[in-house]
Amino acid sequence: MVRTGRARLRKVWWWRWRRNPLRRRSDRLEAWLVLVTWTLALLGGLLAGVEAGAAMAGDLAARRAALHTVSAVLVEKADRTGTVTADGTAETVRAKVRWKAPDGSPHTGLARVAPGSAAGTAVTVWNDRDGDLVRAPLNMAEARLQSVLTGVLVAAAAGAVVCGGGHWARLRLDRRRLQDWEAEWARVAPSGGRT
Repeated sequence: MVRTGRARLRKVWWWRWRRNPLRRRSDRLEAWLVLVTWTLALLGGLLAGVEAGAAMAGDLAARRAALHTVSAVLVEKADRTGTVTADGTAETVRAKVRWKAPDGSPHTGLARVAPGSAAGTAVTVWNDRDGDLVRAPLNMAEARLQSVLTGVLVAAAAGAVVCGGGHWARLRLDRRRLQDWEAEWARVAPSGGRT
């Protein structure tokens, strides 16, 4: 190791917790504030994320349970080409279908079907409890992914809010320390520091 003539500074870990005659009350307060902030950010964020993920999973499961499949019939021939997706393919097209609601009343609406399907072709559509046409619910893998992403985002947001509050409290503490320092300096050197 080559010495350049400068003294090496060594980082002292946990300095706020060590006994030191120069340690102020505000230093101890800041140490506790940092500890509480990190603890709340980590544990609170984790708990909030787990709860949000579980709530999302429960909501998606309830939505899925409220829907059911119904056999429908194409009223008209489906277009051969549909809207091109980002990867350049058109997997489905919209076409008019007819089905019966649970009370036996006939319904019609637009549903996604295979391109080029002939009129009279049987297709499966999703209905809600009222027999209205609805979008297919997320499959289990998609629902799990959405629940996990929701949990992660809520955990990060909760942790960020707590860290922001801790940072704000430390800024207030720093402002108070500067005011104390200025008052002490004015008491020690009333001439403004000039000799």
